[in-house]
Amino acid sequence: MKKIISGKELQDKMCEAINLLCGTVKTTLGPKGSNVIIDHSSFSPFITNDGVTIAENIQSDDEVINTILEIAKEASIKTNELVGDGTTSTLVLLESIFNDGVKLIKDGKNPMVLKKELNDELNKILLLIDKQSRKPNKKELTSIARVSANDKTIGDIISKTYFKIKNKNAISIKESEENETKVNFLNGYSISTNIASPYFFKKDNIINLNKPYILIINSYLDNINQIANIINFVINENRNLVIIANDYDEHLINEITSMYMDNICNIILLKSSEYGINELITLEDIVILSNGTLIKDPSNLPLSTLGLVKEIQIEKEITQFIFDKTEKINSHALEIKKQLNNYSNDIERDFNLKRLAMFNNGLAEVLVGAPTITERREKKMRFDDALWAIEAASNGILPGAGITLLKISNELNDNTILKNSLENPFKQILYSAGLDPEELYKQIKISNFEKIYNVLTNEYEDVISSNILDATLVIKNSLINAVSIASMLLTTTSLIINEYNNDKNNLNVFNEI
Repeated sequence: MKKIISGKELQDKMCEAINLLCGTVKTTLGPKGSNVIIDHSSFSPFITNDGVTIAENIQSDDEVINTILEIAKEASIKTNELVGDGTTSTLVLLESIFNDGVKLIKDGKNPMVLKKELNDELNKILLLIDKQSRKPNKKELTSIARVSANDKTIGDIISKTYFKIKNKNAISIKESEENETKVNFLNGYSISTNIASPYFFKKDNIINLNKPYILIINSYLDNINQIANIINFVINENRNLVIIANDYDEHLINEITSMYMDNICNIILLKSSEYGINELITLEDIVILSNGTLIKDPSNLPLSTLGLVKEIQIEKEITQFIFDKTEKINSHALEIKKQLNNYSNDIERDFNLKRLAMFNNGLAEVLVGAPTITERREKKMRFDDALWAIEAASNGILPGAGITLLKISNELNDNTILKNSLENPFKQILYSAGLDPEELYKQIKISNFEKIYNVLTNEYEDVISSNILDATLVIKNSLINAVSIASMLLTTTSLIINEYNNDKNNLNVFNEI
């Protein structure tokens, strides 16, 4: 059956849903914000203050409220997808905009007119934000990372890694089994290891090859005689050889492995680690860095088809090709960069950003360690937040702690609908710290917004010299997504949902079956 909820009943349910969602999340805002414990059916409970993670886990037994919750969560989720930070601020803004909008509708404001006015005001505010934005230096970016993670050490680790790699997509953050956090820098071109036989590793979990030849085959290699002349060459010259092919005949693998184990040759067989178009792209990249040839038909191959690199390091999970930069490689990297705007989705773009990074500054792997699983999960989220924040801030920064929106609010006319909402991130940061925002607001206003309040030191700081900063993109996206969801909910007058009838008759039918 379908159930229809409308009018005051729906409005009350919306208010209840918004206040449940935002009221739970907003207490985590700011450096003195609290944590939330989240239970999960698949793994042990964990503790976090990450806004979007908390929001995604909030549900209600009331099916109407639950439906509204799913819509409201989109504001925070969208902010997270775009900039990876500001998800709690988004919900603080959403709650205020929605509640103020409900009051105006109750006073006779037409919802569609209200939506238009909200969007008009939003556009004006975004222009004011852009005018105040400025480019950051390294010290300011480090501060952004620290504030986002709410942890100096995490902020410093992420900022140092980011400054070295200069590409967010080339930095991966993973949980570690160790207690300490480590950063591994992967130089050169890296692929996932897909080795043809585990026996190639012998006693060690790593294979280091100095100045190896590379044979790159974009097909199935089924007969050792096809590459006999190349095998004889590397054996006679006592040289290393890595063969990369789509796949191999089992008999061929056994023959090469046997010779390898008997120290007759030092030939390693790798299989392509990618699929589809990415497989061909990866093979072509290795051709460029090795100055080799991409082989489609592996019959009677001349020695000239072999590529050569400085070093190859093969581990259980990662294989690295260490190479010297050449004009050909630099031109290839430039071509990858030119194509970045031509990709239709984020997955393609991320894959090619990673390729670009490997030809430039390499990759980095942050292995987050902690004594317990609960702390490790919470810590990893802080690392993720810090990385997203420093990436977003590289495009522009503004004074943080809610001061930017507070200052803009002070410049707006009293009849501006968003005026009150712009003050709330500032107020909530202080509420979370157990402080009275009204008195602090007066002092900041007296300073003509040239002072900012540091809740960690309980002192006023000069806005220009303070390291309390926010990324421009984070502030803008928080406001954009909050207005978007609030205005859609405010213009909704009916909700149609599926209603399930679990009466005794139905239960008896199932029991009889």
